[in-house]
Amino acid sequence: MSYFDQIDKNRIPEHIAIIMDGNGRWAKRQGLDRTEGHKEGLAAVKRTIEAASKLNASYVTLYTFSLENWKRPKEEVDALMMLMIKAVADETANMIENNVQLKAIGNLDMLPPKTRAALDKCIEDTSVSTGPSIILALSYSSKWELANAAKEIAVELKNGKIKEEDINEDLMAAHLTTKAFPDPDLLIRTGGELRISNFLLWQLAYAEFYFTDELWPEFNGESLYKAIVDYQNRERRYGKTSEQISTERKQEIN
Repeated sequence: MSYFDQIDKNRIPEHIAIIMDGNGRWAKRQGLDRTEGHKEGLAAVKRTIEAASKLNASYVTLYTFSLENWKRPKEEVDALMMLMIKAVADETANMIENNVQLKAIGNLDMLPPKTRAALDKCIEDTSVSTGPSIILALSYSSKWELANAAKEIAVELKNGKIKEEDINEDLMAAHLTTKAFPDPDLLIRTGGELRISNFLLWQLAYAEFYFTDELWPEFNGESLYKAIVDYQNRERRYGKTSEQISTERKQEIN
């Protein structure tokens, strides 16, 4: 039986976040240049988007390029930016056909003009879709995001738009780049590393974590479905006891 058949279709995580790790290591194992690993990683992105669409997952956030990644060799960064231009252009029609919207979060002003233009065009063209949202975390850093939110709140406080007592979790969340989306229910990280690498530090507070040794270019639909089966076998308590959760479920049924 496939993992897809084991999934309770009524309990699909609303928001799935993925740290796509292992492109470079995959390429090295194949005796290829790192850029070839990123190209194969794009194929994994396409497979994952199609698999998520099949489940009607509402949001999928892909950690595509971090602020720290700008420190990589210029040749690799330039190749990644060119690859991104081609990818969003090539996949726009497919996303529209599958009723998928493209979104992006991060310090997008740092992207090269051609990359930003291609990204903006794909976002605009797919805005007609009403189905799942694929969110690219580009030039993204959670520490940058939190610091930026704190600066915005400080300016509002200084200008008298808010009072000190207005500052709470809801206000903070409203100043994050993810303010238009619900927090992730499930975080998947490929590549065998057991860390979240400065990704959605605020938003992952109550997410379930799933780590796999698969390198990102090896990831496919069944890989995603396996992670969701694992997620559905967990009990999400949000600080409550198992007994409280059980009682609440019984009340919902009745």
